[in-house]
Amino acid sequence: MTDYSNYTVSIHYDKRLYRQDITGSKAHVRMLSQQGIISPEDAEQIVQGLIAVQEEIESGKFPWDASLEDLHMNIERRLAQLIGPTAGRLHTGRSRNDQIALDLRLYTKEVIKDTLANLRGVQQALVGLCEQYSSVIMPGYTHLQRAQPVLFSHHLLAYFQMLQRDVGRFSDCYRRTDVLPLGSGALAGVPYPTDREFVAQQLGFSKVSANSMDAVSDRDFALEFQFAAATCMMHFSRMSEEIVIWSSREFGFIRLADEFTTGSSIMPQKRNPDFAEIARGKTGRVYGNLMGLLTVLKGLPLTYNRDLQEDKEGFFDTVDTLLATLKVYQGMLPGLTLDVERVSSLSGESYMLATDLADYLVGRGVPFREAHGVMRDLCRYCEERSTDLQSISLDEYRKFSASFEQDVYQISAASSVAARDNPGGTAPKRVAEGLEQAKQILRDNTDGL
Repeated sequence: MTDYSNYTVSIHYDKRLYRQDITGSKAHVRMLSQQGIISPEDAEQIVQGLIAVQEEIESGKFPWDASLEDLHMNIERRLAQLIGPTAGRLHTGRSRNDQIALDLRLYTKEVIKDTLANLRGVQQALVGLCEQYSSVIMPGYTHLQRAQPVLFSHHLLAYFQMLQRDVGRFSDCYRRTDVLPLGSGALAGVPYPTDREFVAQQLGFSKVSANSMDAVSDRDFALEFQFAAATCMMHFSRMSEEIVIWSSREFGFIRLADEFTTGSSIMPQKRNPDFAEIARGKTGRVYGNLMGLLTVLKGLPLTYNRDLQEDKEGFFDTVDTLLATLKVYQGMLPGLTLDVERVSSLSGESYMLATDLADYLVGRGVPFREAHGVMRDLCRYCEERSTDLQSISLDEYRKFSASFEQDVYQISAASSVAARDNPGGTAPKRVAEGLEQAKQILRDNTDGL
């Protein structure tokens, strides 16, 4: 006969929440004692038993039993074995429904704090690279085509800003996670004079849930974390793509430390940027976990349904994937070296200055659309003759517009970036301001928690 019992078992993954479960139980039993629902002696016996259970789990001696299905029943059974019938008083005034909602919220709050600390670490690594290469000009791209010169530090600060938005999203998620569901019971509340504010204070929650039916079935906070994580991984995937491209021989912009590259099984010359590629690939699984949870939740009637058991495996996988990626980048970025000579030479490539030359004509009274057409024709002229804008004569320039003068040859990558002297632009002064702002953000560490 086929045994189907394992189909409903969750202990193999929800045991990850043992610390949160035991912490919540200790706060709950202390509240029961304070309210006179159980005796102080029973409460203390239960607390000491829970401490012993946690020690067993952390030492690897805990006798996990899959037949008990989940984390809660395993801990409760072991508590009864250790302290006897008094253990049965622990579950007074609560349900596994509000218990697991509490555990997951406690876990998510801890994970968000860890995520924010690691995001700050990556931002710090970006700032370090900005300071190291503060004056280097590189080609900026649109459509992966060389477009205009920019400071390398300006490019990196774009990623700093992306991650700063991630900090904001995770901080917002924390505030909506920071709600105590315990005390909601199975769905309708509990018939005991509990003190939910006391439990909230004990567990570090800023507020208690307003509706018991919502509290036991709400997983918006987990969904929001998954979305923030997916967005964050998208940012790292974009950074990974540029690292992959930049480290290729075709670009040759950067070199990664050996520990973040691998060789080929048959091609000894290869230095594959595997860590960046894997980060790019892992983004897909985080997207999948987000879609998985959205799908679990989309048709659930109030209140608790066993479908919610499926909220954790993908969530845990997202947490592990995100934190591992953040740690890899904190290690990988400081060892990145920039080929200053190569990026500097490419940033001065003449066609990248075409917009500056159009702006030069505008400064001499030529309408921009006309100036744009002049430069389009001039670039085509140079391409047909396999030359560049810096090599043609002034007479050749003047065939396309009489407004060109000798000072046209003063236009360079340096003058191009210097001209973008407006807020958010790539001029050295503006980038220095942006870098100082980034450093101030890190000094203040203002994430709102």
